[in-house]
Amino acid sequence: MNKMIFVIEDDESIRELIKLTLTSFSYDVEAFDNAEDALKAIAQSPPDLAIFDIMLPGMSGTDATARLRKSPKTKGLPIVLLTAKSAEMDKVSGLDCGADDYIVKPFSAMELAARLRALLRRAPNESPRSLEEKTLVFSGLSINHNTREVTKDGKPVNLTFKEYELLRMLVDLKDRIVSREELLDSVWGSEFEGESRTLDMHIRTLRAKLGDAAEAPKYIKTIRGVGYRFIGK
Repeated sequence: MNKMIFVIEDDESIRELIKLTLTSFSYDVEAFDNAEDALKAIAQSPPDLAIFDIMLPGMSGTDATARLRKSPKTKGLPIVLLTAKSAEMDKVSGLDCGADDYIVKPFSAMELAARLRALLRRAPNESPRSLEEKTLVFSGLSINHNTREVTKDGKPVNLTFKEYELLRMLVDLKDRIVSREELLDSVWGSEFEGESRTLDMHIRTLRAKLGDAAEAPKYIKTIRGVGYRFIGK
């Protein structure tokens, strides 16, 4: 069965181009020109991934993303934001609202397809099989690998898909330094061709949500020129 992707873009030419590109890669696509209609459709039948333009008439892509992250039904939905802005703060705000990735316009069809493949390949498999619950606890931080739920001092920490994947990899490899290349390859995929700053911004937002200061880290330590290491006890 083909993966279903929702595309929310008010510019008709860009919307049709994305739709044509994705169908050529054997994805099923449903397109919308506003966030409100897309949210109604997602509530009825969530897709495998959603692509939101940030600047939309009415509700913005970032607001729609934040709303989806608050719903238990869609909190794990992979979401990509499209933006014509390249300033770092615009990218950070997009990640802060809960997006898993962002793509700056203009972009190539190959880049778009590669980024989506990486996200879909790593999306959680919610099969009904019964698994023994696996929860790890470090200094008030609780991580459930089966439900992908994270809490800090008993309070939920809402992580995006990629933030969780970064945390999970660092925790799983906590006995050693994890290089930047390893993290990019594992979380974004070997096909990723974006900026290495993407990793830094995701680590920054992850730290902020965990209440972890880079200057005096409790969980994630930066190893300059190499990568990162999880140091939680």
